[in-house]
Amino acid sequence: MYIIIGLIGAFIGARTAKKHKGNKIDMLQYAVGFGILFGVLGLMGTIVFHRTFL
Repeated sequence: MYIIIGLIGAFIGARTAKKHKGNKIDMLQYAVGFGILFGVLGLMGTIVFHRTFL
């Protein structure tokens, strides 16, 4: 689950950099940063969900 959320974050990051008129390196940096952030948030959400409901 957190991998899918991380990929969604990477897509959002690349789109954000493109919206701010960034070049390919900027898009890559934003994609990696957002992907890591969303992946960690997804992992934390998964842990909370498993500890709470299972």
